[in-house]
Amino acid sequence: MRIRLSVILFLALLLGCGWAITPGLQASAADESSLPPGAVQISPEKQQMIGVRITQVEKEPHRFVLRTLGRVAADGTRIYRINIAVDGWIQKTFDKGEGSLVKENELLASFYSPEFLAAEQAYIYALGSLNRFQKSGHEKPEQINLTELNVQQYKDSLRNLGMGKRQIERMAHTRQFTENIDIEAPVTGFVIGRNVSPGERFEKGQELYKIADLNRVWILVDMFENEAHDLPAGTSVQVCLPYKKKVFQATVSDVLPLFDGTSRTLKVRLTADNPGYFLRPDMFVDVEVPIELPSAITVPADAVLDSGLKKTVFVDRGNGFFEPREVETGWRFNNRVEIKTGLEPGDRIVISGNFLIDSESRLEIAAAGMQKILIKDPVCGQKVSSMKAEKAMRKVGYLGKIYYFCSDECKHQFEKEPGRYVKE
Repeated sequence: MRIRLSVILFLALLLGCGWAITPGLQASAADESSLPPGAVQISPEKQQMIGVRITQVEKEPHRFVLRTLGRVAADGTRIYRINIAVDGWIQKTFDKGEGSLVKENELLASFYSPEFLAAEQAYIYALGSLNRFQKSGHEKPEQINLTELNVQQYKDSLRNLGMGKRQIERMAHTRQFTENIDIEAPVTGFVIGRNVSPGERFEKGQELYKIADLNRVWILVDMFENEAHDLPAGTSVQVCLPYKKKVFQATVSDVLPLFDGTSRTLKVRLTADNPGYFLRPDMFVDVEVPIELPSAITVPADAVLDSGLKKTVFVDRGNGFFEPREVETGWRFNNRVEIKTGLEPGDRIVISGNFLIDSESRLEIAAAGMQKILIKDPVCGQKVSSMKAEKAMRKVGYLGKIYYFCSDECKHQFEKEPGRYVKE
């Protein structure tokens, strides 16, 4: 019983105060003339029914984590191609196919080429001459230096033809010819290409092996243009192998991203160390890219209504009035949209229920257009309702014509210098 009496007294108090707040309501009605076309008034009950939610706009820096997919690729600067500068025949191969891990200087195959015989003979003869000159002690230093240059020249010839360093040193020690030339791995890595088989004839310049050093790899990430431009070189990126639960740290390369015409994206290159060789070419990995953006005004993406021709946000003007505000948008990340123009920090905007408010706003604009009551304010250029401006006494007659204004300030400026705002 006491609760019911309290409720009745509370309602009576509100009704008793109704006359006190009436002037405030009249003032809000008078300010309605300053609202642009399409502004609507919605009661609190209706706002609750359609689920209107409002938030305040702030300007602050933003940091996002962009999660995307990356593809592992061999470092192009660490791929070694083995080819021979002469024609020949493969004599023997070892069990090192594609995908095999080989060590530096490990034997891969051997081949025969008659062009090596003359080069080996010249090299061994030059070594013998150098030894005789050094032992005799009668040769001039110039003659010895010339012979040493000949030895180095023949040694370089063998290497250019395709003989390995260790085999050349072994020949210099034994002073014996060799028919089979060894093909050795130039670096520790994985065989990613092999084009040899026993007895096969190869031609000069043909690629026999391709070996990739996977101690460091590339990770290629497809990103849209607005995302890639906010990722400077040197940025640290986290790479994850989800099934093996391995996490790697990668760095954005200083090489400019390449544009892919098929996917319409930019391919950003990351470089990562690969201990244990867990990352293999063509593997897919999860990439977490930190995006740091400068201070900007942002709103939830649902707050912006995009009609294709313009983007609109509804601003809360108080007393249940909502104003449609055209905005210019920028970047978009994680359901947040940058507002370049149209909003200021402190503005209160609608983030939920704006579709229903937009429908009522469109009806308001249509009705105002049919009644031909939208007139341009000569001072600020904003369109104003002549009916609302006249009700608020914001009109001035000049040279036989009536001018309407959105605010008292515009009206006072016009009264001071009417000729400034009215063309003949």
